[in-house]
Amino acid sequence: MSTKDNQNIQDFWVVGINYKKTDASLRGLFAVNNEQYDQLLSVAPEFGLNEFFILSTCNRTEIYGFADSPKQLTNLLCSVCAGDATTFESISYIRNERKAIEHLFHVAAGLDSQILGDYEILGQIKIAVKNAKARGFIGSFMERLINSVLQASKAIKTHTALSGGTVSVSFAAVQYIREFFEGPNFTPKMKCPSSAHMMTTPSCAHYTHQEKIEDKKIVLLGTGKIGKSTCRNLVDYLGTHNITLINRTEETAASLAQELGLTSAPIEALESELADADIILVSTSAAEPVILEKHLENKGKKLVIDFSIPCSVAVTAQALPNVTFVDVDLLSKIKDETLSQRHAEVPKAVAIINELIGEFIEWYDMRKHVPVLKEVKNKLKEIYIDPVVLNNIHFCHNEVNDEKIQKVINSLAIKIRKNNTLGCNYIQAINEYIA
Repeated sequence: MSTKDNQNIQDFWVVGINYKKTDASLRGLFAVNNEQYDQLLSVAPEFGLNEFFILSTCNRTEIYGFADSPKQLTNLLCSVCAGDATTFESISYIRNERKAIEHLFHVAAGLDSQILGDYEILGQIKIAVKNAKARGFIGSFMERLINSVLQASKAIKTHTALSGGTVSVSFAAVQYIREFFEGPNFTPKMKCPSSAHMMTTPSCAHYTHQEKIEDKKIVLLGTGKIGKSTCRNLVDYLGTHNITLINRTEETAASLAQELGLTSAPIEALESELADADIILVSTSAAEPVILEKHLENKGKKLVIDFSIPCSVAVTAQALPNVTFVDVDLLSKIKDETLSQRHAEVPKAVAIINELIGEFIEWYDMRKHVPVLKEVKNKLKEIYIDPVVLNNIHFCHNEVNDEKIQKVINSLAIKIRKNNTLGCNYIQAINEYIA
């Protein structure tokens, strides 16, 4: 396989699963948390891999990288997952070369998200790449590709309304809570960008409509990216501060609580806090369930929303008669005016993506000629210092310098790109130099 500094686009793959063919429980078998990611980065050379990154979110697990075969990527990924490679292969999709590049652009723009235009995915890509780069698994091809992807996403956010409004998984949870308690004819605590919400909330005998959310105690477990976003939406759109934050790193929860005027509690107080809660929101990266049956059984009526993949709420806890359980798949079934507006923006977003992909492919094609351009440059320098050549071609020594050599190389690069006639241009470059 090629080196990290000279990767062949034919060896670039993405292998993954997402919400389109799998539910939350199945995706949970192949979720990768931070600790597992570190393990994969450590053992990757044993699988013959030197450039890759892994994107694991609530609605997808994907591995992007260079390999002789996509099976190398699958085997690496599944070496730390609860699920096996055979199962993964039966539900996964595989993209190669330009198709893999297009897929990454679409994912980063929110075109492939469970909620169209969900912009939170971009931050997750940045973190995934940052972790891989810190361990030396991002080369020049991948770095240039990611920069192009970020450029496209920024342009889409600036020039289209694809990510307009407030539709995201974290905001969908807020919408769900609001209608669950207050019903469809509520009075918003603050003005919302879209008045035509919302998802269809399942019938539930636990609560009666028009209950005041301010009177409900909310516990939010996990203050990572999604947890923070959800917390801010709870405060902004529900007008409540009756929220307790819990995080494994206590200082993180305490800092966010102080910022938003909320309370926090240590992880050791989890059981007592859950017992008193009416609404529980969970967003952790734990490999095993954190909220167990004993935490919720006979503890009063609970609305539990779990963003985590794999689920952080045990199956037996989900099934309790006093619990209404909601996962990310249910949250994605949202009906909102904003979404119809976003669909109309898709062609604009795709046009921006195609333009940036074209520029990236052009960069890649030129990059293939870098070794030849270096060779020509070295040859011209040899001509410059060779006394025999200098005596046979009568030009002013002072005019022949590095600046002139670079001008010739730049001209050669342009002609290669336009005409793709490397041999003829090589000879012409020599003639230009000695003319």
